Amino acid sequence: MENVLVAGANGTTGKKIVNLLKASQYFNPVAMVRKEEQQEQFIKENITTVLGDLEKDLSHTVENIDKVIFAAGSGGKKVIAVDQEGAKNLMNASKKANIKKFVMLSSMGADNPKASEKLQEYLEAKHNADEYLKSSDLTYSIVRPGSLTNDGGTGKIKLKSKMEEQGSITRDDVAQTLVSSLHDDAAINQTFEIIQGDTLIDKAMDNIA
Repeated sequence: MENVLVAGANGTTGKKIVNLLKASQYFNPVAMVRKEEQQEQFIKENITTVLGDLEKDLSHTVENIDKVIFAAGSGGKKVIAVDQEGAKNLMNASKKANIKKFVMLSSMGADNPKASEKLQEYLEAKHNADEYLKSSDLTYSIVRPGSLTNDGGTGKIKLKSKMEEQGSITRDDVAQTLVSSLHDDAAINQTFEIIQGDTLIDKAMDNIA
């Protein structure tokens, strides 16, 4: 089984990713959290944890790690320091550690941040992180969901490299898409957008592989 570091494991989507990885026959989750008190919930579930601050040295967090999912976010408080520079920091550590794949949770609109007045700073940070990943020589998948909801997942999505319409998607289905992107033959060096749809996630992924 491959060890997958989940940056942002304590977040709402991050916890869903960790649980999916734990149930997987292919992957073993390693939950990266910033504070010691955040470790307890994972340790109770026999999930490996590692303390890591995206604003500091991260070389220890990628030891014995095969792949990475970046699902961390500052919640709008430190978009440059965390969403942009923190992501770059983890990419640099991943490159040095010869990580096999880096899966990035991005956002619809990250390709054109200026189009959004409210979210421009956040989308610019995501855009810059995405572009850095594309030029990093890491094998990657960049997943750009529409607005996130806490509804129950359907296991079905609409997936395109560029969506014509806006839309929403459940965190459950985003987490499942990120985990599906970890596979060696899935979405290699691809950037794509997802919203709620009618196509099973794995089938939708097959069409861009």
